[in-house]
Amino acid sequence: MIAHPPCTDLSVSGARHFATKRLDGRQQASASFFMMLAKAGIPRIAIENPVCVMSSLYRKPDQIIQPWQFGHGETKATCLWLKGLPLLTPTNIVEGRENRIHRMPPSADRWKLRSETFQGIADAMADQWGAEQFDLLRNIA
Repeated sequence: MIAHPPCTDLSVSGARHFATKRLDGRQQASASFFMMLAKAGIPRIAIENPVCVMSSLYRKPDQIIQPWQFGHGETKATCLWLKGLPLLTPTNIVEGRENRIHRMPPSADRWKLRSETFQGIADAMADQWGAEQFDLLRNIA
């Protein structure tokens, strides 16, 4: 399972709203959903989220990756909590290091645009974790 749970109530980029989110139960609900994914009874799990409170509520992520390691000249720290999967190996380190995601202007769909997974990261997950899964199944057969 590669999970991308909602980060709106967990991400440290919204820390100024944490008190309200704790009081009304949103943060606990999001943390509970994250933990349900983390504790799923399956052998291989990757949970992707930005830097968030799960680092203290659950545990530190196994890896923090950046889009510029996978062919996109931007910064956006992305945490990976892994179970039964290796760390992702960078596939295409590029120059740039633009902070476009963080600097996005307000808009109705800003939350959605900020949440998108970069294609290079998605491709690396599919290639590296999917290929490993296929090889394991082939060796069992």
